[in-house]
Amino acid sequence: MGPRGAARLAAGLALALGAAVALGLRHRHRDPRGGGMAAAVAAGGEACGGLRGVPAALGNNTHQCVFNDLSGSVSLSWVGDSTGVILVLTTFQVPLVIMSFGQSKLYRSEDYGKTFKDITDLINNTFIRTEFGMAIGPENSGKVILTGDVSGGSRGGRIFRSSDFAKNFIQTDLPFHPLVQISYHPQKSHCLLALSTENGLWVSKDFGETWEEIHKAVCLAKWGANDTIFFTTYLNNSCKADLGLLELKKTSDFGKAFKVIGTKIYSFGLGGRFLFASVMTEKGTTRRIHVSLDQGETWNMAQLPSVGHEQFYSILAANDDLVFMHVDEPGDTGFGTIYTSDDRGIVYSKSLERHLYTTTGGETDFTNVTSLRGIYITSVLSEDNSIQSVITFDRGGEWVPLRKPKNTTCDSTARSKEECSLHIHASYSISQKLNVPMAPLSEPNAVGIVIAHGSVGGAISVMSPDVYISDDGGYTWARMLEGPHHYAILDSGGLIVAIEHTSQPVNVIEFSTDEGQCWYKYVFSKEPIFFTGLASEPGARSMNVSIWGFRGNFLSRKWVSYTIDFSELLSRTCEDKDYTIWLAHSSDPSDPSDGCILGYKEQYRRLRKSSVCQNGRDYAVTKQPSVCPCTLQDFLCDFGYYRPENQSVCVEQPELKGHDLEFCLYGRRELLKTSGYRKIPGDKCSGGESPSREEKDMKKKCTSNFLNPSQLAASTSSTPIILAVVAVLLVTAVAGVLLVKKYVCGGRFLVHRYSVLRQHAERIPGP
Repeated sequence: MGPRGAARLAAGLALALGAAVALGLRHRHRDPRGGGMAAAVAAGGEACGGLRGVPAALGNNTHQCVFNDLSGSVSLSWVGDSTGVILVLTTFQVPLVIMSFGQSKLYRSEDYGKTFKDITDLINNTFIRTEFGMAIGPENSGKVILTGDVSGGSRGGRIFRSSDFAKNFIQTDLPFHPLVQISYHPQKSHCLLALSTENGLWVSKDFGETWEEIHKAVCLAKWGANDTIFFTTYLNNSCKADLGLLELKKTSDFGKAFKVIGTKIYSFGLGGRFLFASVMTEKGTTRRIHVSLDQGETWNMAQLPSVGHEQFYSILAANDDLVFMHVDEPGDTGFGTIYTSDDRGIVYSKSLERHLYTTTGGETDFTNVTSLRGIYITSVLSEDNSIQSVITFDRGGEWVPLRKPKNTTCDSTARSKEECSLHIHASYSISQKLNVPMAPLSEPNAVGIVIAHGSVGGAISVMSPDVYISDDGGYTWARMLEGPHHYAILDSGGLIVAIEHTSQPVNVIEFSTDEGQCWYKYVFSKEPIFFTGLASEPGARSMNVSIWGFRGNFLSRKWVSYTIDFSELLSRTCEDKDYTIWLAHSSDPSDPSDGCILGYKEQYRRLRKSSVCQNGRDYAVTKQPSVCPCTLQDFLCDFGYYRPENQSVCVEQPELKGHDLEFCLYGRRELLKTSGYRKIPGDKCSGGESPSREEKDMKKKCTSNFLNPSQLAASTSSTPIILAVVAVLLVTAVAGVLLVKKYVCGGRFLVHRYSVLRQHAERIPGP
């Protein structure tokens, strides 16, 4: 997968295709079989004002492509931003007794998927290994790397490289067999790193033309800041056998010099500006998490509750000044506690108890709402084992239930028909095979918009959900569509499209130009298809959406795509009169502090719901911030304190009452004197409330040999309460990689496959 992660895919269910009898590609512009439209209907069921000329505008801009290949899966990847270039890789593989037979076809589009050209000859008809995906270079570098399948006796692997947005490819034979996808330098796309199947670390500084092995016995490698490469090495046997005895090293000059920055390493990870390492203690049965802000030159132990060997922890999100950490509860409970860090990633405060994170399924509903700052949604497991949704608007300072949408009634899970809340279906529901095709969706440039499947009641219901939308970041909600749907955001929120999730063939797409209030139905083909997913360019700026699926019987199935361009329908470019000023996080306009979140207000310029026009690709979110005076809402509960459910006051954790709170910071013993509050990282308030807090240097050194004798450790004194991480980490089967959940969704790669697509980072428990 490319450095920008997995692309937004509105296809929860991907279906396999059988063999097709013919090969080739067929286009049909202005599909004559489409073009019908049903009346526009509001979300509440009443009729609403309609757009004119929909059948003609969309009928003239619906483009069909049929892929008559032997294809069991289709992979799509966008090459560059706003280039219109899409690569489609179809693959078909049959495992035989001794070997497997496979076939790949590669197609390229320059018009956002309206037409495709077969370019398989550019890769010499080589079978492409789909487990490596299509490695797309960062930003608009135009670079693409495909990894080919070679015969078992070959000296090394084979890649196909392109530097011109896949117009041409160069075949390159490698001096090694790659273990995982080749990784681009985040800023210098000509610099690459790769791990070999023999655990060698290889680098290239000329976009893969030549390679140099810079280290052997490598388990995991990652790009850091600038030209730094972090990696772990084993000393004796193998990555798996030496877990907990690995060395963490770095090089800043592509292997000319190395520095050991940690020993007794179990795993490591990067998140924001933080470098995390899991380090074995002297007993060899437990681990502790250490954090570095200077690329491993110095380390500090994270001040978190100890956990036993049967437990785990997970970094849910991390940016430059805050870490959300989940710590599992003892026993197979399926829940744990979320802690949030200070801006150093060292001191943590309890944020949310009974956070749902299953030890068996490995799924969490933790979701970052990217359309407005400071907002996260997740699920908690209540005392009666029901699952309920909660939301925070201030980066974990306080969690509350989601408000009940207007004009809805509570279902049977609620005690009252009028008093209940909205509960959101996310990754856990998808993992449990509920009828939920998509996780919640938000986009940074579609301000305030959140779309999600949910139910209204006392807890999440197993019944078929409806689709709900919020236009204010999750403060208020409305039912948008009845029943489960696939959905996508286009034109920076000016256009929303959806297709019903059903096992039956479909030929209707729905769309809305007013943030889900009114919906139009367009028949894109008279002959229905078995739908597998919506595909739109990452970034939600496009006016095009592609509908993917297949038709035909078992022996003659073929992939088909319909790309619809809405530009002609929404042909008018939005003007100043189409926008309005909107205060984010507003609930009481009469309150002087209305809209104050994380210390400041923000006024956005937003498109009016009644405006029928096009934001365009050049649309930029504009906002006007203003600083607020500090209140207790600008503070998290400090180390040793927590907020009871539905309370705003921080209280001391019972087990810590009467104890001094000490911790080791940069090799010095610190005594924390606090009234229970610390400012939320990134909060910009000024004046107002100022709870007392002091970190007092006790003039005592604190050393340890967890990483190595010169860097860090904890005191052996047992008198004060000194909390630290002792965690079983989440590792990959290859090399103990610390799980850092993706903080920003988006990217350029998606795959239609046989099973439900995973929308979140995987976790594989350690031994």
